[in-house]
Amino acid sequence: MSRFFISILSISLLMSCTSQKASVVSVPQTPTTPTALAMPSSSYWQQHVDYKMEIDMDVNTYQYKGKQKLVYTNNSPDALNKVFYHLYFNAFQPGSEMDVRSRTIADPDGRVKDRISKLNPSEIGYIKVNSLTQNGVSIKYTTVGTVLEVELAKAILPGESVTFDMVFDGQVPVQIRRSGRNNKEGVALSMAQWYPKLAEYDFEGWHADPYIGREFHGVWGDFDVKLTIDKNYLVGGTGYLQNPNEIGHGYETGTIKRPNSDKLTWHFIAPKVHDFTWAADPEYNHDTKQVPNGPLLHFLYKSTMPQEKLENWKNLQPKAVELMQFFNNQVGQYPYKQYSVIQGGDGGMEYGMCTLILGEGSFDGLFGVTAHEMGHSWFQFILASNEARHSWMDEGFTEYIGTLAESHIFNKDFEDLSKRVYGVYSYLAKSGKEQPQTTHSDRYNFNQSYSISAYYKGYVFLKQLAYVIGQENQEKTIKQYFKDFSFKHPRPVDFIRTAEKVSGLELDWYLMDWTQTTNTIDYGVKSIEGKSATIERIGLMPMPIDVAVTYEDDTTENFYIPLQMMRGEKPTTATIIKDWAWAYPTYTFETSKNIKSVEIDPKGLMADIEKENNKK
Repeated sequence: MSRFFISILSISLLMSCTSQKASVVSVPQTPTTPTALAMPSSSYWQQHVDYKMEIDMDVNTYQYKGKQKLVYTNNSPDALNKVFYHLYFNAFQPGSEMDVRSRTIADPDGRVKDRISKLNPSEIGYIKVNSLTQNGVSIKYTTVGTVLEVELAKAILPGESVTFDMVFDGQVPVQIRRSGRNNKEGVALSMAQWYPKLAEYDFEGWHADPYIGREFHGVWGDFDVKLTIDKNYLVGGTGYLQNPNEIGHGYETGTIKRPNSDKLTWHFIAPKVHDFTWAADPEYNHDTKQVPNGPLLHFLYKSTMPQEKLENWKNLQPKAVELMQFFNNQVGQYPYKQYSVIQGGDGGMEYGMCTLILGEGSFDGLFGVTAHEMGHSWFQFILASNEARHSWMDEGFTEYIGTLAESHIFNKDFEDLSKRVYGVYSYLAKSGKEQPQTTHSDRYNFNQSYSISAYYKGYVFLKQLAYVIGQENQEKTIKQYFKDFSFKHPRPVDFIRTAEKVSGLELDWYLMDWTQTTNTIDYGVKSIEGKSATIERIGLMPMPIDVAVTYEDDTTENFYIPLQMMRGEKPTTATIIKDWAWAYPTYTFETSKNIKSVEIDPKGLMADIEKENNKK
């Protein structure tokens, strides 16, 4: 989802809460204890689904007819007596849960507000299921808002595959959020969450969440999609086009031989993805850029934009190549052969092999949203965490890696960029509006609280982990996490266990306090007497502590106070002193000379919410 969910004005107002500039810790890059690396549990399982769809789109009425053949493999140890489908387009109807929630939440998204309630029948979205069979046998189903509840004719046993055949009709809504038609930038069709999508079933059971505000979770599988649409429309999205020389439009690999018809059928294959998205417009420009030893990048954007905006899209293309190369190096190799950056006209949102983004902003905005959404190809579309339950795992990690890429490509100070993020988190922590990161994405009292928690507190989780375990260990953790959990549904515990096995440290406390509570970090210098200094823990969250001591002769010495429950230390050049057990509210240590001043966390890498008491 777009990194610009919080307005620039709001962020600038929050920046008054930021503290001094931070800088990089200088430590040896060697784990303290050699350990085995993280591996997924041998008991892990996940479901699999194969979609075949034939879609006929009428660009005049914005209605489409669909046939879907879905082969579902039950890899769980459970017999399934029912299944559920998401019918996301049904959210865009007056009186829907999305509509009512938007009109009753304290701080509604300015792009939605009461717009859904004002849609007339020709402007709403819908997916209407006309028939559904299981292995050729008709089955009962009920549409409940944005969810189709299905009673099976026969239970799906463990290890068994069944075939569901569905016929359905759809109508594309006027664009409100992400999906829709004829948005403010003039894009004809932004087709996200547009088809009946089988809900995920995992060790926690079914995830048939209604579509209320945000975030998704899907079953891994393969897609085979044939889309028939007006021949003048240029299509881009998920998958590999199988008939480029029948289509043309910049996809051709040889002589174009189009059928003599008013419509073209685009045939896409998308292996190993958990969603399928496309966009179409008759006025798209289509450019491509090859990533060396990587995918072919596609850029689809309106040819009718002002020249300045068109130049922004041209200038974006080499930078997008650099982004792909940076993410490959920092996280792991992008596994697909193509990626598309598509003007969709509403914020930014990540999808399999593509993103839909706003297209008419400044170059900085265009680059920023592309960096974030492309980063989601790793943190969500390869590492497919459950966004609804653990939104910080994709939004926060992506915000971090996208900002790191920006600092690298434009030679910006990453610590300075991070200081702004820490400031936004600190604002939330002291606002009285924070909820634990375990809160379901739709269950936050305030949209702003969700945004800061997912994007910025999630960013700080990953950034601060480098302070806890050391920078090199943090970087190794990210790469090992990608290696072990690609094409799976990793959970928070999978990430933190990877960090434990890379670093040799115990880190369950870090995951628990940061994500499952609203406990805050606050340490202060309580007193200095001669060669003795006392530090106090004021907040509830434990942390190891870096301390800089300046002596009366103006020499300095750095100390490291390990947290006892970590059962070890990060790599450091500082003087390591005795462990601090969390339950003790104060900690006193002795030095070799009289002390002039003491400063906690001199690099500013810890998310201490009251930095004023960090120095005496």
